Amino acid sequence: MLHPETIPENFRKAALQAKHRDPLDPINFFNITWKNEKNEIPYFVLPKQITGVPCHIVILYGKDFPTGSHKVGATYSILMEKVIRHEVDPFYHRLVWPSTGNYGIGGAWVGCRMGFDSLVILPELMSQERFDIIHSYGAKVIATAGCESNVKEIYDKSKELKCADPEKVRVLNQFEEFGNYRFHYYVTGNTLIELAELLKKAGIGNGEISSIVSSMGSSGTIACGDRLKEVFPRCLVVGSEPIQCPTLMQNGYGGHDIQGIGDKHVTWIHNVMNMDAMVAVDDMESKLGLQLLTDPAGKAYLQSIGVFSEEVEKMAAIFGISGVCNVLSAIKVAKYYDLTEEDTVVTIATDGIDRYHTVMDALNQQFGPMDRTRAAVLFEKTFMGVRTDWLQEGTYEVRKRWHNLKYYTWVEQQGKTVEELNETRKPSFWRKQQDIIEETDRLMLEYRTRGGAPV
Repeated sequence: MLHPETIPENFRKAALQAKHRDPLDPINFFNITWKNEKNEIPYFVLPKQITGVPCHIVILYGKDFPTGSHKVGATYSILMEKVIRHEVDPFYHRLVWPSTGNYGIGGAWVGCRMGFDSLVILPELMSQERFDIIHSYGAKVIATAGCESNVKEIYDKSKELKCADPEKVRVLNQFEEFGNYRFHYYVTGNTLIELAELLKKAGIGNGEISSIVSSMGSSGTIACGDRLKEVFPRCLVVGSEPIQCPTLMQNGYGGHDIQGIGDKHVTWIHNVMNMDAMVAVDDMESKLGLQLLTDPAGKAYLQSIGVFSEEVEKMAAIFGISGVCNVLSAIKVAKYYDLTEEDTVVTIATDGIDRYHTVMDALNQQFGPMDRTRAAVLFEKTFMGVRTDWLQEGTYEVRKRWHNLKYYTWVEQQGKTVEELNETRKPSFWRKQQDIIEETDRLMLEYRTRGGAPV
């Protein structure tokens, strides 16, 4: 996944041909990579007219992955690790994918392509597009009560299904499965290290990444920060969550609509002891920012202030709600830390607008159709109006508080022990998780050599 150029040429060619011709063909597993058909890293440098800050804010975007989101990499890694260790069997086990969106979509695609009976659990208030896509991939779905923030309800339903048939049901929980962490530590992290050098050659930044900013859902993506710190020790790893549900920042609760992030708990796979700061962003500003980038009137306004038309169209294609949240978070970080033209901040756009047309329609019904005046107001309010409030630096005391929040979900509710929880504070714990990557590659090759199905 990190080096698609090492895939045998005939497989790589067939996969690229199937990408658009037949996206349900399992050959598309070979398209789970951040790199394009030329083995280049697609990225986008935000125009300074959009950010209003001197540093470079660079987007790594996931819409070109199978399923239209990089979360498919996490779902594949989790399931692949279990298949090659003979922990799951497509002829017997039923997979349950707890999710608030893109992970469930990825689970539906991966699980069904690998021959598993797959069931996705999703809050009922997620966008209709999410449900439609899951069904189109051949999986079943159960809608639980609530919205993006109602993760406990997903856990409860998963536990109910597991208890009803413990031998057959396997719950692949993105919030605790370290295959998720390892995909982003190794594949996303090393991709960003390559990107830093590419940017320097293009005259962007100084060859380092000053900060990685990522909102947290499963906290898989932010695991790339662990790898970046090994190469760029000064890199700031900054997480983001909704103001409406400031879990880490304020032990907070509530409902929000930045679909994919911020779920009233700290995930088991989140290395909070390696975090430098947390920021929070308003969910409505994230949605309105996406509307500005994708509505014809909004796009026309951006061109009128000097953004090139090709840049406008690119932004309209690569962003979803959480991607705009990440951009607003990155601008906040750049302002707070006084980053300069020598600095590069990287963030992630998880998916594209195809998942949010119904959300945009609801905004039009709520506020009326967009025109130039409203576009100008939204631009000033969202992108230019980013302030440096709602930022909490990760002192050692603060990191311990972030870590301690894991107790209430994982020990009290999910059966972890205090001893296991204490282990996750140690750097050695995370190094052990990283070391499994080499073992996994070896086991996968052995699995293929023994004649197992391609994994």
